[in-house]
Amino acid sequence: MPKVAETVLRKVREMCLDLPEVNERLSHGAPTFFIRDKKTFVTVHNDHHADGKLGIWAAAPPGAQEALISSNPSRYYRPAYVGHRGWIGMQLEGNVNWDEVEGVIEDAYRTVAPKKLVEELDRYVAGKE
Repeated sequence: MPKVAETVLRKVREMCLDLPEVNERLSHGAPTFFIRDKKTFVTVHNDHHADGKLGIWAAAPPGAQEALISSNPSRYYRPAYVGHRGWIGMQLEGNVNWDEVEGVIEDAYRTVAPKKLVEELDRYVAGKE
């Protein structure tokens, strides 16, 4: 794996695994993050089917996909296979705003996680402020 891809994976991994009850395993050959080892919320892809993109596919709340793509089409896209379910693709090459990435990951978690885990996340975030 190229150094840039390794760095992206390391940063995304840290963000995802910092969330309550998250684990990582390969799914369809890509590093994928699950809540309670069941529900996928983020996958890291590097040149998926030769699309030339390094980034994440993330669950997104209703309406977010369209809003993000229209606001920044060079960063966001509709990913294969899960785009029809409202997921967002986010390219992580060039000048990456890691706070923005963290926000997309947290939104993905909130979209998929059970209510109790979202409440746990809210308490954790409130404690950091």
